[in-house]
Amino acid sequence: MIGAFAVGKTALVEQYVHSIFSNRYLSTVGVKISKRECRVGEQNVNLMLWDMEGKDEYNEINALYLRGAMGFFLVADGTRKDTLNTALLIRLLALDMAGSVPHYLLLNKADLLPAWQVTEEDITHLEQQGLSVLKTSAKTGEGVEEAFSNLAAAMLRGG
Repeated sequence: MIGAFAVGKTALVEQYVHSIFSNRYLSTVGVKISKRECRVGEQNVNLMLWDMEGKDEYNEINALYLRGAMGFFLVADGTRKDTLNTALLIRLLALDMAGSVPHYLLLNKADLLPAWQVTEEDITHLEQQGLSVLKTSAKTGEGVEEAFSNLAAAMLRGG
């Protein structure tokens, strides 16, 4: 889970792992690791979820957490377009460190759709560039299970 400050990375993990949401903002320091088992087809998969602290720029030390990753989520806040731009820059570093692994862009805060600065045209443009984009809401759970299931399946397929 990588992205800018306060985009909902921790909230998405908490929703997925514990089915809870809190309005309290707690900034992640370093990295927080969680685990959840999911089922992909007939196979049980143990996911180790690394929730990295939010930054507008990731440096080489932060990027080292990505080495050996089998996949990742870029998370942006749909109500703050600048976080999308940050996620796209971070993506380049992540691909450099992790290699060509499965990844998705999660546009979070789908429960606040009327306030979004990220437009459908922006999303279409990203998808035309080959980026897999999903809308999520850590608050309502919308798209969260689907996102993690999709990434787990893609990792099992190897791409």
